[in-house]
Amino acid sequence: MILTVGNVKGGVGKTTLAINLAIALAENPNRRVLLIDADDQGTAMLFSKLRLNKTGKSSYNYGSVQGKDLRNHVLNLAKHNKNLYHQIIIDAGGRDTESLRAALTVSDTLLIPVQPRSFDIWAVDQMAVLVQEARQLNPKLRALAMLNAADAQGNDNQDAGEALRDVDGVDLLPVTVGRRKAFPNAAALGQGITEYARDKKALTELQALVILLYI
Repeated sequence: MILTVGNVKGGVGKTTLAINLAIALAENPNRRVLLIDADDQGTAMLFSKLRLNKTGKSSYNYGSVQGKDLRNHVLNLAKHNKNLYHQIIIDAGGRDTESLRAALTVSDTLLIPVQPRSFDIWAVDQMAVLVQEARQLNPKLRALAMLNAADAQGNDNQDAGEALRDVDGVDLLPVTVGRRKAFPNAAALGQGITEYARDKKALTELQALVILLYI
């Protein structure tokens, strides 16, 4: 399965989700996972190197590919090395880039993290347009939105969810990941939330996301 975590809106937690999904999936010793950093900021690569230095392990493979090369690279893996990886996760940049568009043409699933804020919700409409264009080359592309860094209380989460359900071509996942300090605290140690395990709610939410995406 090829999963892209992307949004034209920055700061919605794409990289945090991508690295945590990669770590969670790679906990199965029989599952080989590749994390591709397609963001020119290179945060996923920086974290992966930090993780190796801090913990002495990577558990997943990682690399950086951007632009049109991303499509060719992934297609080459699928054609010539189809048994090399069980899951490929692409961390795309926080704007409309050639890398994001290329990723959508080769992915099985697009995960769109959305914070419960007006600007974030409006950005999903732009993502829906990109999805529609990508489906001309990749009709199997599944687009899934989810509330990320959600509020602990108040009506914003519910209002955002209702707005997202109205976006054509994008389905809303029935899982919410809250805004929790455990995610940056774990990242500072080179860990994923499934390894950090000091916030049971964060762990439960991440595990629920994994189940919905992969099972």
